[in-house]
Amino acid sequence: MKSESHIRPSDNTRSVRYEIRGALARRALELERQGYDIIALNIGNPGAYGFRTPEFMRLAIIENLPQAEGYCHQKGIYPAREAIVLQQQQRGVKGVSTDTVFIGNGTSELIDMALRALLSDGDEVLVPQPDYPLWTAAVTLNRGKAVHYACRPENQFNPDPEEVEALVTPRTRALVVINPNNPTGAVYSRETLEKLVRIAEKHQLLILSDEIYDGITYDGAKHVPIASLVRDTVCGTLSGLSKVYRAAGYRVGWISFAGATQRAGEYLQSLELLTSMRMCSNVPAQWAVQGALGGHQSSLELASPGGRLYESRKAVIDAVAKSKYLRFTPPAGALYSFIEVREDQVPQFNDLQFAMELLEERHVLVTPGSAFNVPYTNYFRTTLLPDSAMLRQAFERIESHLEAWSQRHARLEAPASRVVDASSRFK
Repeated sequence: MKSESHIRPSDNTRSVRYEIRGALARRALELERQGYDIIALNIGNPGAYGFRTPEFMRLAIIENLPQAEGYCHQKGIYPAREAIVLQQQQRGVKGVSTDTVFIGNGTSELIDMALRALLSDGDEVLVPQPDYPLWTAAVTLNRGKAVHYACRPENQFNPDPEEVEALVTPRTRALVVINPNNPTGAVYSRETLEKLVRIAEKHQLLILSDEIYDGITYDGAKHVPIASLVRDTVCGTLSGLSKVYRAAGYRVGWISFAGATQRAGEYLQSLELLTSMRMCSNVPAQWAVQGALGGHQSSLELASPGGRLYESRKAVIDAVAKSKYLRFTPPAGALYSFIEVREDQVPQFNDLQFAMELLEERHVLVTPGSAFNVPYTNYFRTTLLPDSAMLRQAFERIESHLEAWSQRHARLEAPASRVVDASSRFK
């Protein structure tokens, strides 16, 4: 009788983490099927929180459906690529053309393809820490090595360019920048970006800049496209319709290459080969790009005082300010808050245990901070997409659970301290 055999997964997947849709999210789904209402703060999916894609984008798709039934060019339809070029040129970006723009099924697909076209076994990529975990995963899955540069809480999650340059080796191929940042909400200054560009130019590194949240900033924070500062190397800027235009389900993202693109001919050909092998990306939704980039930018209103995102962010700021257990740097951009649990107030805190307990006992779903490839375990991330009332309710539950955690561990520690006190009387 033959023994049962098991199909083994790739060794590469064993070290890949993506807790945003991992065990916690699966357990939340199970609880929902049992009838529990879960406050989900784990994912940046605007449609799940009642945000709508602008109507003119939906109409553009409907009106162009007859032209969207066949494959298009592997780089994307020309009107969409042209609109991306015009947007970049208006932002002061040099060296971009319709030939250096690739449209994909969301930026996630293009992150993978851009790295697959670049990396050979053991090549290194500088990735921020904390990072959006897809970046570290994609480097690993494409047989590269993610080398993390710290964006420390005490520096408002901004990178230190000198520390970044110290990590460059002969195997370093690319520098990843996420700005505005997910998960921290940091928006980097022009000075910081210029220093990062000079490092990349000095060492001839490809810059891969994730700017999917470029139209969502708060309280006067200014997003500077890093490609506008590049002259002597190549920068690939990633963006799309998912966040700023609340069209995550359309799966339309792009990467536009600028700077000294004449030096990247073979690389761009390799990337085009990969895009050709998947024929093309979603054609109907590409027709929404031109109107999106050239039309009314409603995200500016959402992120301004009185706008829904602004008010949700304010609800989180107020909740953390009143908390005995929490503190954070308010996000200057993007759709998230990255929140510290004060270890002096919450002994033996562990983000994974906390997130699971919070889900099981309080029915609030957050993402543990360690999921973003950081060495510390006293942070968690929440999205700002729920309305302010839901966020206030969620943080009331979070505060209650931290209070219970603190009291529980205080009771556990109490007997040991009493023994010490009693024994000291006999010295």
